[in-house]
Amino acid sequence: MEDILNKESVRRVQEFLNKFDSKLKVIVLDSSARTAQDAANSLKCEVGAIVKSLLFRTDGSFLICLIAGDKRCSLNKLKKVLKKKDVSMANAEEVKANTGFSIGGVSPLAHIKKLDILIDISLKRFEYVFAAAGHPNCVFKISCEHLIKITNGFEKEISE
Repeated sequence: MEDILNKESVRRVQEFLNKFDSKLKVIVLDSSARTAQDAANSLKCEVGAIVKSLLFRTDGSFLICLIAGDKRCSLNKLKKVLKKKDVSMANAEEVKANTGFSIGGVSPLAHIKKLDILIDISLKRFEYVFAAAGHPNCVFKISCEHLIKITNGFEKEISE
């Protein structure tokens, strides 16, 4: 457990959380939280309370979409919100290069590049949500309201 908390990506998330609220802590799980279902099983919570941080590419730029674990990001809704015709999921290399995280541990915050963040309104169903913290076995618990504030995200209807 100590080794995971010392990983650079996990430390970066914890430092970011500390600046916002020192009570927010990275939680190390005994099992993988690589998928929303895995995380929900480990945390014994609804899969919808798991935040999926997805990187999308449009016109050579990137943005993060935060989606409830029981939903899918709608490319059609995303295109309308962004007023763009060409929007696609980023590949693993682009995810690592823009966020500093590998797929399975992408946090909604502490990215190595400045990224706009869209937060699907369906997450507001939950008082608290769990998001990845830089490693497939690490998450943090945060209120939905604080997630919006800490990420400077824009709330939009982007899921189906």
